[in-house]
Amino acid sequence: MENLNDALQKLKLTADGTSDSIEGCLDCLLQALAHNNAETSVKLQESGILQVFPRLLSPHCSCAAKVANIIAEVAKNDFMRGSCVDTGLIPPLVLLLNNKDHEVLLQTGRALGNICYDSHEGRNAVDLSGGVQIVVAHLQTLCSNIDAANQKLLTVFCGFLLNYSNDNDALQAQLINMGVIPTLVQLLGIHSQHTALTEMCLVAFGNLAEIESSKEQFASTKIADELVKLFKRQTEHEKKEMIFEVLAPLAEHDVIKLQLVDAGLVDYLLELVEEMVDSNKEDDVSELKTASDLMVLLLLGDESMQKLFDTGKGSVFQKVLSWLPSNNHQLQLAGALAIANFARNDGNCIHMVEIGIVQRLLNLLDRHVEEGNVTVQHAALSALRNLAIPVLNKAKMLSAGVAEEVLKFLKSEMPPVQFKLLGTLRMLIDTQAEAAEKLGKNIKLVERLVEWCAAKDHAGVMGESNRLLSALIRHSKSKDVVKTIVQSGGVKHLVIMATSEHVIMQNEALVALGLIAALELGTAEQDLANAKLVQILHKLISDDISAPEIKYNSLIMICTIMGSEQLRKEAQDMPFKEIVSKLRRHENKLVAQQALVTEQRLVIES
Repeated sequence: MENLNDALQKLKLTADGTSDSIEGCLDCLLQALAHNNAETSVKLQESGILQVFPRLLSPHCSCAAKVANIIAEVAKNDFMRGSCVDTGLIPPLVLLLNNKDHEVLLQTGRALGNICYDSHEGRNAVDLSGGVQIVVAHLQTLCSNIDAANQKLLTVFCGFLLNYSNDNDALQAQLINMGVIPTLVQLLGIHSQHTALTEMCLVAFGNLAEIESSKEQFASTKIADELVKLFKRQTEHEKKEMIFEVLAPLAEHDVIKLQLVDAGLVDYLLELVEEMVDSNKEDDVSELKTASDLMVLLLLGDESMQKLFDTGKGSVFQKVLSWLPSNNHQLQLAGALAIANFARNDGNCIHMVEIGIVQRLLNLLDRHVEEGNVTVQHAALSALRNLAIPVLNKAKMLSAGVAEEVLKFLKSEMPPVQFKLLGTLRMLIDTQAEAAEKLGKNIKLVERLVEWCAAKDHAGVMGESNRLLSALIRHSKSKDVVKTIVQSGGVKHLVIMATSEHVIMQNEALVALGLIAALELGTAEQDLANAKLVQILHKLISDDISAPEIKYNSLIMICTIMGSEQLRKEAQDMPFKEIVSKLRRHENKLVAQQALVTEQRLVIES
């Protein structure tokens, strides 16, 4: 420590002196920092030596590289970064970035990078001094040079950009606007054998890929080809994980999805899955999950999905089918999710039902009824829901026993499973009167629906329950179904549904309520009155923002409830005639015509 004190004292006195005496002092400082960085940094801070350094960072000073090295070392300590900024070290360091000397550039890049690490003050000072533009220009100029020393410098500069922009959207956007992404992709391609530089590029990609504006730039480069080539060469789990972390955000972009598929990523992921499927090692289990998740993500793009489906002949499609009967939950999940993604257009859905996919999904679900895996239940139900959308599939799926299998999950307390269950049943009964009647008379189902209609903590489940309740009535048009729903307490929920912010739900509710009133008005009138139906109808036809179809169906409903003495009296006590009269001049012809009919009915009943 005495040597350090002497060196600091001497350095203060001889800062403008001979280079030899200064060099010796700087070497002593570097040795002390290597021995105990934190303690030596405190000593340097207390001595005031940092104020001397700006003079020693002159481009003409032969010891500039060593001074920059010392700054890089002290800036490893977070308590020193503010001092580095406050003592004015940033502007002279940025000037040194224009130096031609390799060692000066290397140590300057390290110093600036360390000062920027997790330091708002450091980043701001570098930004104001224009340091980033110079570093990006260096990367673009030196990109093609594969000399080992140059690769080390490129690694330092990439590290600087990473520290400068990490976890800061504004600074990352700045780098993207400077065009840094194509340069980094080039670096990855040219220097793919240099481990440190490759890893630095990957971490930088991982950060930048989270910014939405970066995706278009990435899509215009060869990032997909470079990452897939790099991926295939990796043997270590950690390296694969690094690449996975870049691929996942990039694969959210549809163009890049297709590029990754074209680059052969899916085939490689399938190989990985085959290698890991029987392993119990933690790393292998993790890799299997990541690989299968990524493959499912690639299927979210319409073009990439259709390419991999290949009219049902694609090797990827065939492979994921083999995952459904697997004993590995992760593969079951990935297989079901993949089918759900393939089932995003009618052609694919019809083909899959024709070749027997439904039975495979039912077999999978049957394995998860009792204390099953919730994610697998959710995924399999998602696939069945999507497959049930085309009209051609509904009867076939009902014949295959899909409704009966789905009903086994009525006891589930998991909202995601409840939500998909409801959606699947709703799709199945659309235009299927017989199925709608059978389900609508199922008291256990209807009671569960009424319970879920009140699930305010789970808006999706609540909305789907209401929609299914309405669908059972609309598609069956059955008195027995209406009675079951009325007796189970479903009427009030349909009346509330008529006030939904979603026009489609309002309309479905009004049509169902109209059928209730037409088929079983006597049974339902008290529930309709208790639910304030008349007041709600008044609001719906009065409200300027109500859609024309809502006004139209509300007007029909007003006519229908005239058959109930209690509801008719409520309507007569409210100013319906004036509003209905105005609606005769409504711009929508159907509304205007129905307003005339409703007005006549109100006059007759008055």
